[in-house]
Parts: sequence; C-alpha cells; structure tokens
Amino acid sequence: MDIKSAQNKMQAVRDNIEKVMIGKTKEIELVIVALAAGGHVLIEDVPGTGKTTMAKALAASVAGEFKRIQFTPDLLPTDLTGLNVYSPKTGEFTFRKGGLFTNILLADEINRATPRTQSGLLECMEERQISIDGDTYDLDTPYFVMATQNNIEAQGTFPLPEAQLDRFLMQISIGYLGREGEADVIQRFLGADNKNPLENLQAVSTVGDWAEIRNVVSTVTIHRDLCLYIADLASKIRCHENVALGISPRASLHLAQASQAFAVLNGRDFVKPEDIKYLAPFCWSHRLSMRGTFRAESKRGAVNSVLSSVSVPTEIFK
Repeated sequence: MDIKSAQNKMQAVRDNIEKVMIGKTKEIELVIVALAAGGHVLIEDVPGTGKTTMAKALAASVAGEFKRIQFTPDLLPTDLTGLNVYSPKTGEFTFRKGGLFTNILLADEINRATPRTQSGLLECMEERQISIDGDTYDLDTPYFVMATQNNIEAQGTFPLPEAQLDRFLMQISIGYLGREGEADVIQRFLGADNKNPLENLQAVSTVGDWAEIRNVVSTVTIHRDLCLYIADLASKIRCHENVALGISPRASLHLAQASQAFAVLNGRDFVKPEDIKYLAPFCWSHRLSMRGTFRAESKRGAVNSVLSSVSVPTEIFK
C-alpha cells in the first residue's frame, strides 16, 4: 500500500462515519489519525453529544471485532482481562478471555470503574498484550481503545491515573452541533421510517488495511529539525509556571506519530510544522497536571502559549 492508497482508505472511513456523525469532520479525522498512528483516544464530553455513536460508527466502518464494556464501580479487573477457570470434570484450568480481547474496544464511562479495575488496561494499551497467572497473551492488530467519560459529574466517578492518561494518544471533545446540524439530527429521527443510520452502516475497510496503513505511516519522513522542535516544545511546557507535571517522552513520541498519520491523511509523505502545531493540544493537554486551582481549560491554554513562544523551524521538510 502506498501513500495515496492509505489516504483513500482513511478518507473512506471518515466519509462513512459522516453518514452517522453530522458536522464533526475534524473530530472524526482526529480519531482516524489516532487509529492510523497506533494510539488510543479518550473522548470527554457532556452526555448526549455522540461519544458512543462515534465509537460504534468507527467499529462498523472497520471489518474487525468490536466489544463494548460498560465501566461500573463493581467491575473487576478479571472482567477485562479474563481468568483461568478450573474444570472439575477435566481437572484442568482453562483460560476464558475477557472483554479486552478484540480489535476495537469501547470503554464506556471509563471513570466510573475503580482505579484497581482501570489498571487492567495499562498493559494492553501500551504493550498490546495481557499477562495472566504467568502467561502472556498477544492482542490482535490493530488494537484500538476508545474510552469515554462525562466531564461534569464527580459523584460515583474515579479520576483516571496519570499513567493511564499518558497512554491515550489524544483526548478530544465532540461538542455541540450548530443550528443546522442539530435540526438535521432532529429530523433524522422523526417519523416511523426514519431509522438510525448506524444500523445500516457497512464496513469500508478491514483490519488488514489498517495494519498496512500503519506500515505506511511509519515511512513518513519527519525531519530531524522537527524532532528537535517537538523536544523544545516538551522542555518548554515542563517549565511552564502553571504546570506541576509536564509531559513524558512517550507524549513527544505520540505527537510525532500522530503527525505522521495526519500527513498521510492529507496525502503527504512528510510532516510539516503545521501538523505538529495543530495536533499538540489534542496529544498533550490531558497529560498535564496544573498547579493550584487551574482548571482543565488552562491545560490547553498552557500548550497554546508554548506553541506561540517556541520558534518554528523553517527548513524544507520534504
């Protein structure tokens, strides 16, 4: 598969999801970029904006295995990873796979599970494997976690640990629709003949396609000067006056990989500084810990202030 073929596949998935998600092209493209880069996405927004619909539409567009886990306080780590079950009949233990064994996982309302249960995701998200009782089980490729959480409720929720937040390549918000878009949604679901378009959404790619797309993404050129630019941004944000805990080297790598995938989506075999500047707030904001009483909005503000203060390389990057 070449750059053009990979771009066409990515755009086909985007167009397919747009049959369900109205007026959210940018958000759809970010999710597709994360999938192509081999990362995971955390969608944080108020109820009813389409977080779950986005995940289901992506899963329907890719002919792979999809599982949804509704996170609740009584969910156990073994519900996610699986466990060895003893059979009195055979006298042997048999491994029963948990919900994490899939291609695309929707971790719905992830912050309603306890930190102990959330920790069950750490190994699979980073290493694409699960270890149970001394045995290691590899996960299929692609392996993509889309987690959702409601950002306005605190009761009955548990903050995601920093180690888990750092494993999400991006955090995005879907946001409200515009006037025309909301009217279209209302009309779509009125009347006996108006069905949810998600029910008839057909796959336009396979898991094999996405394995090839990831190979193409890894070949995209990212100039040494742009790697140094990312390193300068990372160093600057770690020293920001309002930031208590900056980003990790993994976050810098994630930004570079996302920039490569974004270049492919736009039909290029090289990364531009504009790619990095566009994606940095989505890749880095959720990883920051702010000082004092600074709220979540200040995280993106800190990233944007650093982006505006660090000189952009001006080489030719082809």
